[in-house]
Amino acid sequence: METKERIRSLAFQAALSPQEQQLAIPSGEQSLRIGIPKEMVLQERRVALDPDAVGLLVAHGHEVVVETGAGVRAQFTDADYSEAGARIAPDAATVYDNDIILKVAPPQESELEFMRDRQTIFSGLQLATHPERTIEKMMDRKITAVAWDFMQDRTGIFPLVRAMGEIAGTTSILVAAEFLAHPKFGDGTMMGGMTGVAPSEVVIIGAGTVGEFAARAAIGLGASVRVFDASPYRLRRLRGEIGGRLWTSTLNPKVLKESLAAANVAIGAVRPHHGRTPMIVSEDMVRDMRDGSVIVDVSIDSGGCFETSRLTHHQDPVFIDHGVTHYGVANIPSRVPRTASLALANLLGPLLKQVGEDGGIESGVGNSPMIRSGLYLFRGNVVNHDLADAFGWPYKDLNLLLAAYD
Repeated sequence: METKERIRSLAFQAALSPQEQQLAIPSGEQSLRIGIPKEMVLQERRVALDPDAVGLLVAHGHEVVVETGAGVRAQFTDADYSEAGARIAPDAATVYDNDIILKVAPPQESELEFMRDRQTIFSGLQLATHPERTIEKMMDRKITAVAWDFMQDRTGIFPLVRAMGEIAGTTSILVAAEFLAHPKFGDGTMMGGMTGVAPSEVVIIGAGTVGEFAARAAIGLGASVRVFDASPYRLRRLRGEIGGRLWTSTLNPKVLKESLAAANVAIGAVRPHHGRTPMIVSEDMVRDMRDGSVIVDVSIDSGGCFETSRLTHHQDPVFIDHGVTHYGVANIPSRVPRTASLALANLLGPLLKQVGEDGGIESGVGNSPMIRSGLYLFRGNVVNHDLADAFGWPYKDLNLLLAAYD
């Protein structure tokens, strides 16, 4: 009798418990097939989606295929992705057999061999360094391509560029502190100061996002910070944001030269509007800097703003010139790949979820200002003015193309 009562009680509890159920995709939505390949570029350690973002998409009826090892350098294992609902693919060819491809670095020429006609790809573009022939091959295959570094929100902010700038600015100070104290590359100085010891001097060239977060990090470590910029407006804004512990100046060569001569650390944080970064610090200015001081040229990915800068990589990041240690890694956010990957996924995951709810990528182009602003190829047609001007390609109006394909 007790056994029957026990069974009846368990059955009643089970009836009240939440039951697993596959939810049907509402009318108007589209199930997306998303592929995430392993990045081939040596410097690239980030991955476009973390397991939590994959889980969000899978929970809403989308299929996500991740190449084995794609997240390893960002400390995400295949098991993490599998548990989130992704299918783990043994090779790139399997990943590229999907409708939408998510990457961090721009597609390489060897990766285009796997791409299908009329596919969609989200990735960085890095227009200043992107090979012309790679984009031409994408045009031939009628690819629709969205650049996350072109995406703007409704307020005109580039959210992913800003996120990477925040990471690069903070990390540049941590890198400088590491090499400043290094027995071979620095002078043994601790970033900041302490009772009875003067604070280290940090010069930051550029008052944009990178410069702002470099200044915040340096001040947080106790350093004395000087920021130079060509725009008085940006300097006023920065001083208003950070407060009175900041010394600012426009780009007066004499004042900059004197400040660099007294500096322990110099950060290049200038972002060009078009083309190459202007060269602001001459070799003579670098020659006058202290032995054992450190330069971190965050602008190196667009040419650098120090005359003595040159590209380095994560495995061999520094060199010494005129007694000054130079750090010239182009992709600083990849130094902290897990943090940078989470920042990318925070935007790309919800964005793709919205694409599915809108009925697919072409509907998303019409409904999402974020996707629309990042679009540079639509079915092989160039729809971005900067790209068309850079390579002399014909520009097509996106609205006319969308109307033609309706």
